Amino acid sequence: MKDFKIYLSIAGCLMLIYLVAQYNKPTPVNWAPTFYYKDKIPLGSYVLYNQLNQVFPEANIIKTNKSIYNTFHDSTVLQGNYLILAKSVTVNKFDFDELVKFIKNGNCVFISCFNFNGFLADTLKLSTAAENSKQYAWLNFENKLLKQQDDYIFYKAIGNQYFDDFDTAKATVIGKNNFGHSTYLSFKFGKGSLFLCANPGVFTNIGILKNNSADYASKALSYLPQTKNIYWDEFQNGDIAEDTSPMRVFFENPSLQWAYYLSLCGMLVFVLFEIKRRQRIIPIIEPLTNSTLDFVNVVGQVYYEKRNNTNIAHKKILYLLEHLRDEYQVKTNKLDNEFIERVTAKLNIDRQLAVDLVSFIKYINVQDHVSDRDLIELNNLIEQFYTKTR
Repeated sequence: MKDFKIYLSIAGCLMLIYLVAQYNKPTPVNWAPTFYYKDKIPLGSYVLYNQLNQVFPEANIIKTNKSIYNTFHDSTVLQGNYLILAKSVTVNKFDFDELVKFIKNGNCVFISCFNFNGFLADTLKLSTAAENSKQYAWLNFENKLLKQQDDYIFYKAIGNQYFDDFDTAKATVIGKNNFGHSTYLSFKFGKGSLFLCANPGVFTNIGILKNNSADYASKALSYLPQTKNIYWDEFQNGDIAEDTSPMRVFFENPSLQWAYYLSLCGMLVFVLFEIKRRQRIIPIIEPLTNSTLDFVNVVGQVYYEKRNNTNIAHKKILYLLEHLRDEYQVKTNKLDNEFIERVTAKLNIDRQLAVDLVSFIKYINVQDHVSDRDLIELNNLIEQFYTKTR
């Protein structure tokens, strides 16, 4: 047992050292393009979402996790700009019809993603591609008022995406890269406009914070008019509701997650070991005895020793009459023929038994002393009465 404790202590110390090392290990950079408004990783959109009020000072930011059709088909949707930042966007015919209806009413929609799919891509003949990964693309605007003398340079080739095909008859080119490929387009529908950008990475945290390129995102969004409502789409990006469980702190950190699992395993081993070492035979507990019969015997013994037959007889008569009143609602103030007829009819017993019982009760009531024979006779009649009425 002593050796086992030594081994257990050594294992515990090694485990503690491992957990401390894992906890202090530098977390590798997560380069997954989530575009999630809560993510502070390089390709999350935490900075953009929290700086929207810098571009649209008086706007209310409204998140929606419904499809485009369900969002715009809702009559409660207010005038405003609709923003979609995602890895890919799929718009069917019903979505497109509601989208165009929303734009024609004087609203604007901004979509930035890697891939445009569905009816939107087919209608506007959209197709995207990427420049050679060994060459970084630099972006700029076509508008001379917005165009910067030096192109905007973006980190990790996040600006390499461009439109290799689109409906040139309907589109207006807003931005291009240094290779002359279009990266930012607009389409006019009624009183509003649809803006499409092939580089969602430039609106992420690293795209805004690295190399002072936040000016590009600000100018790109400045094409959208000032409005009181900005809708932030969560549906196209597959964003899910935020986890509010207290355990999220453990599961968001790999080190704490493994520490949690190891703790559970350690507790299980401890419980199994303690069960094996400490379990004892469970003693048999005798059930509680019924003391009612003992009480009756004691009371009976007391009455028997006193030999007060008159008291016993009167009590038995009293209990019988009370039983008739409570159970059968029979008046017992007069023990006459009417009483006998009522008892016989209600209890459906032999009339002779009722006559004998009433007669004997009257006999006992006028006696100063009741003999053993009379008490036994009264008891027999009462027991017969109870038996017949069950």
